[in-house]
Amino acid sequence: MKLLLPIALLLAAPALAAPKAEAPPPRMSTLVVFGDDPCPRSSDEEIIVCARQPESERYRIPKALRKKPKADEVTQSWVERTRTFDMVSKQGLPNSCSPNGSNGQTGCMRQFLEAARAEREAMKRGE
Repeated sequence: MKLLLPIALLLAAPALAAPKAEAPPPRMSTLVVFGDDPCPRSSDEEIIVCARQPESERYRIPKALRKKPKADEVTQSWVERTRTFDMVSKQGLPNSCSPNGSNGQTGCMRQFLEAARAEREAMKRGE
């Protein structure tokens, strides 16, 4: 009996001596503040961590999201892209003079008439 009491105390001592761990707050917020803007204070329910950026970065896209153009990327204006799409999709539509589609024949007559008109105007200017 005398030996059991000291052994029980030795086994229970670490549990009694260990400090109780505090639970972390339920919320943690990370904010980016610019220039001289104040960082909000933390409370017992929330931890707030602030990162400070210069005022010049306030309305810019963050550096991590800025797209860097690739060296092999072809840069083409939207006007040129639209012209290409119009030219490709025009085949087979009315006034296209295309053997594809049911409406291509109307454009052939229009092209013939425009060429004849241009030729006539060139002849008038030449006289």
